[in-house]
Amino acid sequence: MRVDQPVLSDDPLLQHHLQLPDPWWEDLAGTLEKVAAADTDRVAVRQQYMDRAIPEFVGIPAPAVTRWTAAHSDLHWANVTAPLRILDWDGWGQAPEGFDAATLYAYTLLQEDTAARVRDAFPVLDSPAGLAAEATVCAQLLQTVARGDNLTLEDQLRNWSEELRHR
Repeated sequence: MRVDQPVLSDDPLLQHHLQLPDPWWEDLAGTLEKVAAADTDRVAVRQQYMDRAIPEFVGIPAPAVTRWTAAHSDLHWANVTAPLRILDWDGWGQAPEGFDAATLYAYTLLQEDTAARVRDAFPVLDSPAGLAAEATVCAQLLQTVARGDNLTLEDQLRNWSEELRHR
């Protein structure tokens, strides 16, 4: 399928201020609700990974997943357009509730205003249910930092993991 709109960032990590209208955020939230309701046997995140990676990279036991939902699982700024289109669906599957919101949030950490907007759009991130998703995404990205990737996010990821440890 050809998409005429350009992606919102050339890089998964949002490197510039982004002002999107409220309807865009509402459309994204509604779309992710529909995705979450999809029934699938596909798996994007495994409990075994969470049980190993979260203690290693975030420093807490893996939080209990209260609800598994379908997720895009790679929701970042190079995979979305305005008007809203979500691209690159090859990794979708079951993940902890809020996983897509947590992923988008992680890739927004360099832009405080937009990161706050992500949290506003997805209240699951501040809920007990969202803790498993946030800790998983934080662990995934800290693991990439340990391999030498996403180094520009390292400080923000370490701050985020500290916040998660105190929840």
